[in-house]
Amino acid sequence: MVSVDDAETNRKFAESLEADFPLLSNPDGDVARAYGVVSPERQLPQRWTFYIGGDGRILYVDKEVNASTAGAQVVERLAALDVPKR
Repeated sequence: MVSVDDAETNRKFAESLEADFPLLSNPDGDVARAYGVVSPERQLPQRWTFYIGGDGRILYVDKEVNASTAGAQVVERLAALDVPKR
């Protein structure tokens, strides 16, 4: 996960969710701009999910993320992409 919030805000957020995945803090927004989720017209990042393969290629971009169902959406998409369960 990448966020434009500062590291301390992200640490508290991750702790509140008991997150077991990495959370990159990118307050200057260069990663967000590189992925096209912010632009001069839209300064707040879009909530998009990028599925990236082991080779670094983007397999799928979900631009219709619903925060309340995002977990289930990720599970469904990973299955559709034939990503093996661990």
